[in-house]
Amino acid sequence: MKIEKDVSLQSMNSFGLSAKANRLVAIRSVEEVKELITIGLSAPFMILGGGSNCLFIDETYPGLVLKNEIHGIERVDEKKEAVILKIGAGENWHDVVCWCVEHGYGGIENLSLIPGTMGAAPIQNIGAYGVEIKDVFHQLEAIDLQTGEVRIFDKEACQFGYRNSIFKHELKGRFLITQVYLRLSKDKHQLNTRYGAITSFLDKKGVTKPTISDISEAVIAIRQSKLPDPSTIGNAGSFFKNPEISPAQFESLQAKFPNVVHYSGTNGSVKVPAGWLIEQCGWKGKRVGNVGCYAQQALVIVNYGGATGEEIKAHALRVAESVRDKFEIPLTPEVNFI
Repeated sequence: MKIEKDVSLQSMNSFGLSAKANRLVAIRSVEEVKELITIGLSAPFMILGGGSNCLFIDETYPGLVLKNEIHGIERVDEKKEAVILKIGAGENWHDVVCWCVEHGYGGIENLSLIPGTMGAAPIQNIGAYGVEIKDVFHQLEAIDLQTGEVRIFDKEACQFGYRNSIFKHELKGRFLITQVYLRLSKDKHQLNTRYGAITSFLDKKGVTKPTISDISEAVIAIRQSKLPDPSTIGNAGSFFKNPEISPAQFESLQAKFPNVVHYSGTNGSVKVPAGWLIEQCGWKGKRVGNVGCYAQQALVIVNYGGATGEEIKAHALRVAESVRDKFEIPLTPEVNFI
């Protein structure tokens, strides 16, 4: 284990911001984390996975960055109908999805091409096209950065919600996730094709009996058609959560805007796509200096090159303010401001 100084983070964040870390250490095992704690893990410090959900406001992070590079995929339990996989938290999420599809394991094919790492997936409770990671989650292992104790969290302990978990609130920054266990199907896959874009793609391909590979291919094609590649244009994917409002609030909203797009939310709420709200405010494809909302998907804020974290933050606040003024709906960022 080696602690490096003054390390550039530009290649480690999907916005491509020219930030740097005062100190950085690559973590590849639980033993290395325990060694750090023994030495003395003093604040400030942060855990960095794929850097796809981070917005570095300052040019220099003043503390220690723990870069999670714990890898490996292992079958720990396998039966005729299902398999439980133990996956290192530093594994690239999309690579895990591809590996599972290749081996015939179903349940996460709708989550293809989501950026980030395995360890970040349960923190965010990532989701797309009708599926969330909680649907296949078994448990995870994490190490307490205060005590060095390794703890097991089952689904209930994670307190999953919409793009949410206990690791974003009470336990934020307290634990470093080392391993995630997923329970995936081996046969009789429960395919989720209820989203129109997936159905349309399969129809065009003439696929009448889709496989998990067909679903994954459809999701990849859809995402590539409307989301920019971070290696070409800096971005963090969806910048805001899709707001969920009460039925009464939605009824009032629909009276003013009859064409409002909406879906069923959690606990009887109504989900209104943030991208639709932003587009109605005229931000889709609009550029302000080095920052803008992507032309194919207004929900994605992009760095056209040379933007600072402050510029991106300011643009996000402008967008959120305009949505609040027009629709009386607050937008909550998915991206972490650092």
